[in-house]
Amino acid sequence: MERFRLEGTTPVWSFACADALLEKRVWMEQGSNTTYIRYDLHRASAPLALSIKALVNYRDCHALTRAGDWRMDVQPMTNGLRVSAFAGATPIYLLATAADATTHHEWYRGYLLAQEAYRGLDRLDDNLYAGEFAALLQPGGSLTLVASTMPTPNLDGHAAYTLRQGHEQALLAESAQANAPAWVRQLVLAADQFIVQRATPDDSDGRSVIAGYPWFGDWGRDTMIGLPGLALATGRHALAASILRTFAQFVDRGMLPNRFPDAGETPEYNTVDATLWYFEAIRAYVATTGDESLLRDIFPVLQEIVAWHKRGTRYGIRMDAADGLLFAGEDGVQLTWMDAKVGDWVVTPRMGKPVEINALWYNALRSMAAFSRRLGLPDEEYDAQAEQTRDGFARFWYAAGGYCYDVLDGPDGDDPALRPNQLFAVSLPHSPLDTAQQRSVVDVCARRLLTSYGLRSLSPDDPAYSGHYGGGPQQRDGAYHQGTVWSWLIGPFVSAHLRVYGDRAAALGFLTPFAHHLTDHGLGSISEIFDGDPPHTPRGCIAQAWGVAELLRIWNEMVGDE
Repeated sequence: MERFRLEGTTPVWSFACADALLEKRVWMEQGSNTTYIRYDLHRASAPLALSIKALVNYRDCHALTRAGDWRMDVQPMTNGLRVSAFAGATPIYLLATAADATTHHEWYRGYLLAQEAYRGLDRLDDNLYAGEFAALLQPGGSLTLVASTMPTPNLDGHAAYTLRQGHEQALLAESAQANAPAWVRQLVLAADQFIVQRATPDDSDGRSVIAGYPWFGDWGRDTMIGLPGLALATGRHALAASILRTFAQFVDRGMLPNRFPDAGETPEYNTVDATLWYFEAIRAYVATTGDESLLRDIFPVLQEIVAWHKRGTRYGIRMDAADGLLFAGEDGVQLTWMDAKVGDWVVTPRMGKPVEINALWYNALRSMAAFSRRLGLPDEEYDAQAEQTRDGFARFWYAAGGYCYDVLDGPDGDDPALRPNQLFAVSLPHSPLDTAQQRSVVDVCARRLLTSYGLRSLSPDDPAYSGHYGGGPQQRDGAYHQGTVWSWLIGPFVSAHLRVYGDRAAALGFLTPFAHHLTDHGLGSISEIFDGDPPHTPRGCIAQAWGVAELLRIWNEMVGDE
C-alpha cells in the first residue's frame, strides 16, 4: 500500500503491484442502505487479475456472531449473489456487472476485534465467506462491487460516485464555511454523517441525530446540543426545523426523550438536561432564521414544559419554590450528561441541583420571556421567575475555590468537585454570574481542566480522578466522567473565554489541535473522548456528533462567512 487519503468523506487506498497502481474507494449512497467498493487500475503494462472474497455477517453493533452450525442461504443471481441470513431476514445483495461471482459457504471463525479486546469485552467474531468475485482489469479499467439491502441498486460505480461528490459539494456550497480552511470544510462533511430519519405519526420523513459511531443511536441530549453546529452553522435551516418539530411530538410530561432504543421500543425519558437544551436549540434557530412560524407552533409545548418543571415531573425533577432552582434525581438513576452506570452503580449520580442544569433553566426562562415578547404574548411570569432563579444561583458560588459548586443540596450537601459543568453559566447567552465570577470560572477551568482536545470531566487534583480510559465496562465507565477529556466541551470553554476576554485570536487558537486530530483517529471526524493524562490518546466513539457540532458552532460564531 503506497498511500491512504480521504477524498471528501471517501477513503482511498493506493496499492502498488510491480508496475501496476490500483486504487480502491469505499462510500455509501445518500439515503440508501448501499455501499460501493470501487477498484480502478490507473497504471499497468498488462491486465490485472482481481479476486475479492465477500465476508458477510448479520448482527447489530453490540453483538457478536458464533457461527455454530448456522447456514445462511447464499444464492446466485444476475450480476452477483443474494444472501439471506435466515427466514424473514432482510436479504443482502452483493452485485458487480463486470465480475464472475461464485457462491461459497465457509465460516471464518475467531476474527479478532481489537477494539473489543481493548474495551474488555468478548473479542472474537465469526464471518461467513459467502462468495468470490473475480475480474480481469485492463489498464484504465475499473470494477465496482455493490453491497446493498436493495435488490436493484445503481451498479454504475462512476455514476454513483459522481452523485456522492455532488452531495458533498452541495453541502459545502450551502454552508457558511465554503471558503474556510480545509479542516473546517471537513467538519461540514462530517456533520452530515450524523443526520438520520426518525419517522413520527405526522411526518414519515422526520429527522434526528445519531450521537456517535459505531455504538450510539439518537439521543435527545446529543441532538439538541449538536443542532446549532450540525444544522445552523452549516446553513441547513430546514433540517434544523425538521429536527425541532420531530422532537416536539415526543414531549411527554414536560420532558424530551433521552434515548430512542435501537429496536424501536418506547423512548426513554431519563434525562433532565435534554429538555432544557431544547430551549437553547430553539433560541439559536430563531436567532439565525427569524422563523416565527415554527416558534408559534412549538410555543405551547414549551409552556407545558416549564409548567411541568415548576410543579414536578419524573425522577424528582422539580423547581424549588424557595430559590427558583431545579432539583433532579432519585436513587439509581442518572439524569445529567454525566450518565455512566454499571449495573446498579451510578458513577456520578449528581442528585440535587446541578450547576449546568440551573444555568440551562435560567436561560430557558429568559428565552421564554423573549419568545413571549416576540409573539406578542405576556412575558412577566417568565422574567419574574428568571429573576428568582438568578438570585438563587448565587448559592453556587464557592468562594474558597473561586468557582462554582458542581451540585447543591445533594444527599451529602454541596459538592465542591471541580468539573467543567459550571462553564455553561458563562457560555450560554444569559449568565447568572457577575463579571468577576465569570472570569474566575474560566481561569480555574483553563488551569486545571483544559487540554488540547477538550476539557477533563474532573480535576486531576481530585482523589476520584482517573486519567486513563480503558479496561472492562466497570473500569471504563468508572473513568468516563471522572477525568476523561470530552471533545465537545471545547465549545463552551471557547465561548466562555471569548466572553470574558474578548480575544478572538486566542479563542480560535484553542481549536487548532483539532485540525490535526482529524487525521489521527476516526479519520475526518472528531473523537468522543480522550485520556485525561497526556498524551491524551483518543478513545470512545471514533466520530461524535456534538464534538463535530461544537467546533462548527464556535467557528461559525467567531468567523462565519469571512
